[in-house]
Amino acid sequence: MDKEFTTVSIPTSLYKKIEEKIKGTEIGSVASYITKVLRESLSADQASQEAFSKEDEEKVKERLKALGYID
Repeated sequence: MDKEFTTVSIPTSLYKKIEEKIKGTEIGSVASYITKVLRESLSADQASQEAFSKEDEEKVKERLKALGYID
């Protein structure tokens, strides 16, 4: 895990909303929550970019059919 940090500014109203949201949870700080959400978002973006498109999937199925692996 990266041990270097930088500062990012967000609106105070958003900060307060996040504070309220994480009250009573295991999340220790607004910074921890934001880091968690950003990591999840970036992971989801990367996963969706790596997935086959419908067109690619159809090409693979056609090729497997041609090779006799599927009916």
